[in-house]
Amino acid sequence: MKSASIRTFPDPILRKKTQAVTVFDRSLLKLVATLVRVMKSQSHGIGIAAPQIGVAKSVAIVDVSKRDPKTKRLILVNPVILEKKEPEARKEGCMSFPDYTAFLKRHRWVRFRWQNERGEFCEKISTGIEAICVEHEVDHLKGVLFIDHVTCLKTDLFPRSSSH
Repeated sequence: MKSASIRTFPDPILRKKTQAVTVFDRSLLKLVATLVRVMKSQSHGIGIAAPQIGVAKSVAIVDVSKRDPKTKRLILVNPVILEKKEPEARKEGCMSFPDYTAFLKRHRWVRFRWQNERGEFCEKISTGIEAICVEHEVDHLKGVLFIDHVTCLKTDLFPRSSSH
């Protein structure tokens, strides 16, 4: 998996629902390490899901610590959003759509449950950019892309500017 790179739309894996992780072993740790490495290689990467590197497993990483120092990297295995509040329309990007950003609604408050890389269950309430990123990555694991939330592609999808 050392040569893993970001899959871009319209790669069919991005539309595939992922399989739940049932074995928490060395191969999962390798997948997590690869996801972190690929995400860090992207200048704007604050989250990544396994399908974005061609793996149909329910694993994602969220790390918004550069934007919100109170947060830490989350390794999300089999995450499920339990509750969402505070919808907000905002501009969003996705590494699988490197040339575009879009205006869409996400939630600034989410309560979710997941397993960590050891299989332990965790639950958290996230707010702000972390909540938005969790929602984005959980969507990836269900085969839902950020463009699916765009009301009008003509008015709400924008070429990514070099200043992003």
